[in-house]
Amino acid sequence: MSKTAFQDYDTVICGAGPAGLMAACTLGRLTGSARRILLLDKKEPWKEPIFCAEAVSTDRLNALWPIKPEWVRGPISGIYFTSPKGYRAEFYSKNCGSLLCRSKFHKDLADECVKNGVECHFNMVVQSLERANSGQWKIVIKNALGEELVVISKTVVDGTGPGARLTSGIKCLDGIESGDTDLEPAIFAVAEGIEHSREHIELFWGTEFPNGYGWIFPRDGVEVNIGFVLGKNADKRGSNRERLMNFIQAHYPRAKVKAVYGGMIACGQSNRPLAKCGLFKAGDSASCVNPISRSGIVEGLHCGKIVGECVFQWLGANSDALRLAAEAKAFDEWMKAYGKAHMQIAKAKVGLSQVKDCQFDKAAKKLCKLPREKQTMVRIFLTVLWSCPSLIWKMRSFLHDW
Repeated sequence: MSKTAFQDYDTVICGAGPAGLMAACTLGRLTGSARRILLLDKKEPWKEPIFCAEAVSTDRLNALWPIKPEWVRGPISGIYFTSPKGYRAEFYSKNCGSLLCRSKFHKDLADECVKNGVECHFNMVVQSLERANSGQWKIVIKNALGEELVVISKTVVDGTGPGARLTSGIKCLDGIESGDTDLEPAIFAVAEGIEHSREHIELFWGTEFPNGYGWIFPRDGVEVNIGFVLGKNADKRGSNRERLMNFIQAHYPRAKVKAVYGGMIACGQSNRPLAKCGLFKAGDSASCVNPISRSGIVEGLHCGKIVGECVFQWLGANSDALRLAAEAKAFDEWMKAYGKAHMQIAKAKVGLSQVKDCQFDKAAKKLCKLPREKQTMVRIFLTVLWSCPSLIWKMRSFLHDW
């Protein structure tokens, strides 16, 4: 369809990633099709490459949305932590994670949205958003024919991804969570001919990836996702594409690169609200990601669920005080679920960025001599920390809280 069914909505959700899809499904289920809910995305999310390594915690995803076998490329049973000289520590936990086919996963979530009465358009670009004189939101949309449409909504969910450019600069939203200054460069290639374990993620640490890390994520036993993320203040000498190609050539000279993708990703957590004036942010738009791993699939789903519940509460409120309470609840619930832990992880991130290559090598060399069952996440973290004694004092507040 090239037109929306209505001009007035109770909620317009912008962006059909994990956060937007989960917010729409949650709200649709809670309202029982009694509200006008519109979900928009500029493309069908299952028909384009998804810029993500696609690995998730099996338990955490199952708790939010039962996993279907057809979504899963394969199980993950561990992580290799590889130092600059190639020493490899291994965290092993059988079937602790899953490699998703995100396109199939997103398609099922979108179908569920439709079943729950959500009007979905995956060929419409949200061009602008502004506060109307009525106190509602005016959303300008361009459809696949290039025509401009205007809809009015009581509430809006911004699930448009890192940077949240759609909602930045709106005066009434001063003080709301924004990802504008909390972005990092990431790049990866889909490649063949790279030796890897089909059930392990491999992470690379050291100054080759300043304030970030490199990775190999298996896909189907043949292809891998190989790439890196750098800290937002990392030295920008040379292009990231050139860095990636040099890394692949140096370590995997027989690799065949099939495609390269890059962009800015969210990387942190703040104390600013997630909602104001009937506008809610969810997922990467609100920087709801793990500050060290930068993982955001399960986090986005969880945030979308919280936001969907809070929008439902907002729409049912009969006073400004109750609507403000619903907006505040979004932040409070997120902080209970992940936010407080992310604030602590962010402190550790600062310390890890100061570990020298020789210290990573020392820690990994010590760990790789231990039996697999003794290489726990806690031991891996503490061994890296103790290889760099000066960090213990710098990270004392984190260790106290931890």
